[in-house]
Amino acid sequence: MLQPTQRPAAETVASGEAEQRARLTVSDWRRLLEDPGWRRLLAAARRSLERNGGRLDGTVSLQSPNDDERIVIIGITGTHRSAESTRLSVRLADVDDQLRAVHGVGLHDLLTASAPLRSRAAEAKREAVARDALLDLASTGRYAAAGWYAQWLDGLRRDGTLTRVVRAGLPFGDVVRVLDALPAPDEPIPVFADRVLDDTKALSEGPLRGLVLRALAAWQQVPVPSGGEPERALWESVGLVPDDLASQVLVLNLPAGGGLLGRWLTEAAAAGEPMRVTLHQLRRFPLTVTAGEIFVCENPAVLRAASAALGAQSPPLICTEGVPSTAVHTLLRAAGGAVIRWRNDLDWTGVRLTAAALDRYPTAVPWRMNATDYTPAAGSGPALIGVPADTGWDPMLSDAMHQAGRAVMEERLIAPLLDDLREAGRRQQTVGGAPGPVSAAG
Repeated sequence: MLQPTQRPAAETVASGEAEQRARLTVSDWRRLLEDPGWRRLLAAARRSLERNGGRLDGTVSLQSPNDDERIVIIGITGTHRSAESTRLSVRLADVDDQLRAVHGVGLHDLLTASAPLRSRAAEAKREAVARDALLDLASTGRYAAAGWYAQWLDGLRRDGTLTRVVRAGLPFGDVVRVLDALPAPDEPIPVFADRVLDDTKALSEGPLRGLVLRALAAWQQVPVPSGGEPERALWESVGLVPDDLASQVLVLNLPAGGGLLGRWLTEAAAAGEPMRVTLHQLRRFPLTVTAGEIFVCENPAVLRAASAALGAQSPPLICTEGVPSTAVHTLLRAAGGAVIRWRNDLDWTGVRLTAAALDRYPTAVPWRMNATDYTPAAGSGPALIGVPADTGWDPMLSDAMHQAGRAVMEERLIAPLLDDLREAGRRQQTVGGAPGPVSAAG
C-alpha cells in the first residue's frame, strides 16, 4: 500500500479535540466519495496518486464540470470559477488541505477507506516481467523460428493482447502446446483438445480459442475469421475437424466402390449430376476411387459449368470451395495414385494453396496455373492483396503477378478449363485411354 506524503506538523490539525469533532465515520466517508461535487474529483485524485507513487505535488482537472463540482473547487481554491468554464484544475495539496480542515481526514486516508491505492509503476513493472516470461515460453515452441510465429507474437505484443493475457492470468502455455501439436491427423477438435490439454472443451470457446485462431491465421496468412465457413476452413487447414457434417466436398463424376457411398457416387456420375459428400459419410462408408485422373478446382462455378456443358462426359472433378476441407483430403486419399490436376484462383492465396497441394500429393500437377494462362487475363480484375508467394512450378508466374498486380479468378478461365475437361473426357472414353498431359494445362 502506498504511504501518504508526510506533511509538516504545522500544517496538520493540532488539536485532538478539533480532530475528534471533525472526524468522519465510515458511512460519512462513503457519502463524500459519492457526493456529486466530489466524486469525479476524488476519482481523478486516485488515478494521479496511483500513477505518481502517492505524492501530493500534482494537479488534477475536471472536463466540463457541473455546478456541484464547480462549487467544490471554488471552496478548495478560494477563487471564483465561471459557470462557463469548460475545464477546472486544482492542486492535490489544496484538496488535501480542504479535506483536513473541513472533515478531519487527509486525501490519502479518505481514498484508502474504500480501496487501497494501487502502484501503477510497480504493476507496470510486474506486467513487463510477466510479458517477457510469456515470450520466453513461446520461444521454446516448435515453430519459434518460423516467420509467421514471430509475426503472431509481434502482433500480440503491439496491440496489448499479451498484457491482457497477463492481467487475466490466461494459460498461455496451453496455446504453445496446441501449436506444437499441429498439424493434427484430421482429428475432431474435442478429441484433440482432450489429448493435448486434458479438456475436451478447451478450444470450444473463450480467449484460448481466440489466441489459437489468431496464430493459425498468421500461419496460413489469412485474416482472422469471425466464425462460420472461414473459421472451419482455418481449423481444417491444420488437420482439426470442427464438425464432420460441416466438412464437405463437392464432386462431379467420380465413380467409386466400397458400399453405400460408392454406389451413390457411381450413380451420380452416370447421370452427370454433382454430389456433395460429407466427412461423416466418408468415415462411415469408406470407399475406393479407381479413377486414373482427377481434376481439382476452387470455385463451384467451374464445376457447375462442367456439369451443364459436359454432363456425364466430364472427367472426375472435385471442387474445394476455397481452402480444402478434411473431406477433400479424405476423398483424395481414397484415390490412391491417381494423377491430380490441381488449380486455384490466380491470386496469392490461390498459388499458396496450389503449392501446398503439390507438396501434399506426389501425383499432383498444376492445372493452368502458369504465366501463359495468367498474363492474357490479367488486364483487369481485383487487385492482388496479401503476402506474395513463390510459384516454384513456374517462377515466371509470380513475376508476372508482381508486375500486373491483378488477381485472375477461375471464373475468367472457364472456357479454357472446359476445353481441358472436354479433351480429358474424350481421352478417358477411349478404350485403354490412360491419363496424359492436358493441352495447355501446365
